[in-house]
Amino acid sequence: MIEALLLAVTRITTHSANALSTNATGFFFEREGRLYLVTNRHVVRDEEIDHHPDRLEIVLHVDPANVATTTGFGIPLHVDGMPVWREGADDGGTIDVVAIELDRTALPETMLLHAFTPAHLLDDLDRIEAGAPVRIVGFPLGFHDTVHQLPVTRQAVVASAFGIRFQGKGYFLTDARMHRGTSGAPVAVRLNAGESGRSELVWTLLGIHAGRFDVDSRDDEQDERLSLNYAWYADILLTLTAAASTAPDSQGTRAVQPVTRPHRAPKKR
Repeated sequence: MIEALLLAVTRITTHSANALSTNATGFFFEREGRLYLVTNRHVVRDEEIDHHPDRLEIVLHVDPANVATTTGFGIPLHVDGMPVWREGADDGGTIDVVAIELDRTALPETMLLHAFTPAHLLDDLDRIEAGAPVRIVGFPLGFHDTVHQLPVTRQAVVASAFGIRFQGKGYFLTDARMHRGTSGAPVAVRLNAGESGRSELVWTLLGIHAGRFDVDSRDDEQDERLSLNYAWYADILLTLTAAASTAPDSQGTRAVQPVTRPHRAPKKR
């Protein structure tokens, strides 16, 4: 039986007109019967590099008896000229996370799929310390099990004070070797190691991986990359998936409010 964590993650390709644009990662989040695809905002729109795809395509496993049976599922990014995703911001600026509600009536009748829920979010930020081991599950450079369309898992550790907004932004740092294509991957931790992760999704969702950090002062000849990454705190999903009538203007995360302003914006990779 395939680990549930791998079946909660899907490969994303972005498309402009009929041309493939980029590869990325997304995962499923379910709340009150609604199913969402979660990824980074820069996957669906990135003004800095003039990235404006018109649709996404994700991969769905459709046969519970055969994990190799998959289908592509297209998601238009605009309806009547309006974006279909929900995004948010807080005192530190735009949060690089979006949630797209999936139309259940358009999905295949049978699916082999797991989804994170609000119950998978951390209830006590103090349970995680700097140096804690975590997993980041995605599709680095598009690499994956092409037979079964499954992602790969990278080991990482929390590299900043967890619960504190690093440089005033709503994210924390991880230490891991990461690559393009992993944007939107879940950052998860196993807090109940005694339970099987084959049939149930027993991982706690800490964040959404967004990109790598680098510094302008690094000497390409003398210095290796920092291998530090930033991940947005996952509690933003409670705002992005709230009912439209109760969502507080897509504002805020639960993490500690900023104490310093960022020196520079992280480079997206």
